Amino acid sequence: VQLQASGGGLVQAGGSLRLSCTASRRTFSNNGVGWFRRGPGKEREFVAGVDWKGSSTLHADSVKGRFTVSRDNAGNVVYLQMNSLKPEDTALYYCAAARRAFASTNAREYAYWGQGTLVTVSS
Repeated sequence: VQLQASGGGLVQAGGSLRLSCTASRRTFSNNGVGWFRRGPGKEREFVAGVDWKGSSTLHADSVKGRFTVSRDNAGNVVYLQMNSLKPEDTALYYCAAARRAFASTNAREYAYWGQGTLVTVSS
């Protein structure tokens, strides 16, 4: 599976962006999918994840109530809707497909990683 994240950009604090993660070579409809990010000078951290059906989601405490992960298996795409963005959300955002049907906060549970998309939030 090859993954590609897109939708990043420059936005003012309080604004919104929607990131997309698409798969090529084969579908990832049977895999959990997670979003991770790495901010400047920070370690990679889990942001959100969704199970293979889209019925179960995980969100990091830092983004709860602001970010929402969802998926459209027919379109072979997973989304990360980001609202009320803060400067501390500035990071390179990656999507990853898990080895199994459910998402996890643990990066080791993910076998396939896409190249990131940069999100910059100005104050």
